[in-house]
Amino acid sequence: MSVNSFEHYPMTWKPNKKLLKAPLYLTLAELLEQDIVSGRLAAETKLPPQRELADFLDINLSTITRAFKLCEQKGIIYAVIGKGTFVSPNKATPLGALEKNQSLIPLGNLRPYYQLNTIASDTVRRLLQSPSIDRLFRFDTVNDTDWHTRIAQYWLKNFSLSTSQENIFLTSGTQNALVLLFLTVFQAGDKIATDTFTYTNFISLARQFRIELIPIISDTKGILPEDLEKKWQQHQIKGIYLVPTNNNPTGATLTAQRRKTLADIIIKHQLLLIEDDTYAFINKQQPPPLASLIPDCTFYIHGLSKALFPGLRIAYMVVPDRFIKKISLTANNINTHISLLNAEITSELISSGQAQEIIQQKNRLSEERNRLYRQFFPEVTSENPFALFQWLPLPKEWKGYEVETLAQQHGVEILCAERFFVGGVIEQSALRVSICSPENMEELERGLNILTNLLR
Repeated sequence: MSVNSFEHYPMTWKPNKKLLKAPLYLTLAELLEQDIVSGRLAAETKLPPQRELADFLDINLSTITRAFKLCEQKGIIYAVIGKGTFVSPNKATPLGALEKNQSLIPLGNLRPYYQLNTIASDTVRRLLQSPSIDRLFRFDTVNDTDWHTRIAQYWLKNFSLSTSQENIFLTSGTQNALVLLFLTVFQAGDKIATDTFTYTNFISLARQFRIELIPIISDTKGILPEDLEKKWQQHQIKGIYLVPTNNNPTGATLTAQRRKTLADIIIKHQLLLIEDDTYAFINKQQPPPLASLIPDCTFYIHGLSKALFPGLRIAYMVVPDRFIKKISLTANNINTHISLLNAEITSELISSGQAQEIIQQKNRLSEERNRLYRQFFPEVTSENPFALFQWLPLPKEWKGYEVETLAQQHGVEILCAERFFVGGVIEQSALRVSICSPENMEELERGLNILTNLLR
């Protein structure tokens, strides 16, 4: 087909051929990204077929494929088998920044049992009445930090991780810990392997720091070791990010054997592991964290927002010996010191035993809600009775964002697989159903009823 035949041919995207220069695939990817970021290409726009675009530009099909692949890895476009390639909506928006509609039944963002927040309120009231409360409003002291790292050391032993105080850093939540790592250990252009569907705020941070994410195929037990080996040979992978227990969003938990196999691969190829163990508190099978197997190459992040209370913004990060000075220098330079009041509340909850009681209450609530969920959707993805969310596959021809919109129109907030997608082709979309977020069982049942009717 000649190029001239496209002069008046309708195409959703016609890049300016005069702007193309070597390497063509890179220029083409940049033009596509510019048109998406600028808004010239609206969310959910279906892009022209690759062969059609190659004919229009009079270049090789492989060049188009390579450019699309690069944009898929950045998360700005996604492909659906049998449907085509589309512009990703809100892909760079962290879930916390999404507009909240209080009138909707909350099955989207994770709001883990806010009704238990009164426990923290009681602890705060007691602390504020303490004669020494004024010290909590100081900038920082060595003695206070030492006390809190001792509490962290004690707490982490509950999750099969023994470490020295010197290796523990207190950060203002998991995202704060990730920022520290991206500022010190990783740099723009580095490649990090991760699940095909993973924590959406990690995707956003990686994009902001210009770190390329390499998706690894997964099954119900987590990422496949053989695919990690394959991708390592294809890419110069520097690190790997894992949520080993109840991966957000798929709910997959790495078995003890899978963890051992992955640890061997990480050692073999000298990779750096970011282990996000935010959901360790619902680890029913209790396989040990990878950090206990390979401490010299693992950055272990233990966020407490889901286990205790999101407003506390506390995470314990365990750092290998060789990175302590570097992480400490960066933490001091950008002043990532946590609020002493938040740290004191957390340490008081842990030392008094209330933290364990809170977790037990949350797990009891989750057991009850998972039983209800199974009544509506017997084929559950996560069999963990303490899971805070479930992964609900959609019919293969359905697009997740369309289901999101339809659910909102019927009064339910839900999040689709595309929001957690790292790159490549989505063979089957799904919904992450947050069973922990509704205020009570009645509200959850109403939401599940609506979802059931929509899917029918």
